[in-house]
Amino acid sequence: MAQAAPTATTPDSTTLKAARDAVAAMQGDRTAVLNAMAGPMVGMMQQIGVKEPDKAQVLVREVVLPTLTAHYDELLDIQARGFATVLGKDDLQAMAAFYATPAGKRLAAAQPQLAQVQLQGMQQWMQAMTPDMQAKLVAAIKAHGWGPSGQTKQH
Repeated sequence: MAQAAPTATTPDSTTLKAARDAVAAMQGDRTAVLNAMAGPMVGMMQQIGVKEPDKAQVLVREVVLPTLTAHYDELLDIQARGFATVLGKDDLQAMAAFYATPAGKRLAAAQPQLAQVQLQGMQQWMQAMTPDMQAKLVAAIKAHGWGPSGQTKQH
């Protein structure tokens, strides 16, 4: 039988511990997770002005990844609090147990690749709908009598 999600805004300590265990298991190997972030971080360095990829990589390797590594437990705690407000202790313990299995470990290891695939799928989906959505938005704006400035026309 499924356990109802807790209604309190502050979960109890046993639920928080179960959430932290589940989140840590879901994340998998922290070094692998952080290394998977290196590529996007290089892109971020380039966006903030370090245009040369080799210099951006050095900054990621020397500054960004060590900083993220030093504060990784804080991320787990933040995520655990979020999970503990949505899921109950029994569900969180079941999740941690799943991620301890070989299939769960493979899923955790594949998370960075799966996130990328999901992002690409979302972008592809949105791009496919954009022309239709734009046409419908124009029609809805016209139907409401809103002008180009977003103001309602006076009747």
